[in-house]
Amino acid sequence: MPPADGQGPIFLNATDYELPATLPLGLRKYSNFHDMNSGATAVLRSCFDQITGRTVVVKSLRSEFRDDLKENRRLLREARVTAQLQHPNTVPVYEIGRDEVEGLYFTMKRVSGENLFETLKRIARGDPKTTAAFPLRQRVDVVEGAAQALMYAHARGVIHRDVKPENIWVGNFGEVILLDWGVAKVWGQPDDEPQRRGVSLGQRESGQRESLQSLTMAGERPGTPLYMSPEQVNVNRAVIDERSDIFSMGVVLYEIAALREPFRGRVIQETFENIIHDNPPPPSRASPGRGIPKRLDEIVMQAIAKSPADRFQTMRQMLEEIRQVEFGD
Repeated sequence: MPPADGQGPIFLNATDYELPATLPLGLRKYSNFHDMNSGATAVLRSCFDQITGRTVVVKSLRSEFRDDLKENRRLLREARVTAQLQHPNTVPVYEIGRDEVEGLYFTMKRVSGENLFETLKRIARGDPKTTAAFPLRQRVDVVEGAAQALMYAHARGVIHRDVKPENIWVGNFGEVILLDWGVAKVWGQPDDEPQRRGVSLGQRESGQRESLQSLTMAGERPGTPLYMSPEQVNVNRAVIDERSDIFSMGVVLYEIAALREPFRGRVIQETFENIIHDNPPPPSRASPGRGIPKRLDEIVMQAIAKSPADRFQTMRQMLEEIRQVEFGD
């Protein structure tokens, strides 16, 4: 029999039990489900695969969206994009299926660790263990890993469009994984909606103004707006290309260096105005005394230039510059 608990180390005790006489279909092949995270439309759970003998992560739609054709299309697109981006800094997809009860789902590799934002929070609070484990050089290495995933995706015509520390997973064994390709743009494929403008800009649907709450309210972090490029915010700009991801990665690089976001406003709309109009100080001036190299300042400021033409034109260019940065002891 497989181990009773799908969580924690399995070692080799899940290799020798017999396969079921009749192989189960859909999610019935999995057991020991544990909730991990719940989003607006989908849920993540860890579970034990009784066929392969490994713990995996399953993503499926919340019950109220299981019959929603648009959300099913989005989830299937995310699953297929993630499955086709086979790179060390992306998560492997094991299966895409449809369960007779829970509907569409896909399973992925389970990577133990946490997202980069959780690490940054502890560093900002002065946690000595995390600060020692993740000096600036190490944090930049994490960003490099995520940038390599983007470089690979861009070469295959995929724009992530939601790069932020919460979507950069840092594994317990040094893995860096760029997650959540749910709103990715695939060249040659139609979008479900124009870059989430109805939600992100908060101006298209009735009641959206009332949803523009303070960015500093306890327990809330509307992370996506903080990392949007000007062309994502500006409804009059039609083209979103890889330089939009470069802008978002520049914001992430600014945050891991200065331990603050460059465009945060009191409310979401102010944040959007800052993204379009504000020119923040370089990270070393925003957070003096942190030993931020001048060259890193220059890379960040070029990446977050308002005009796409003034940024790095490819993620490869940005990566090559990051790799040349010299850090002090």
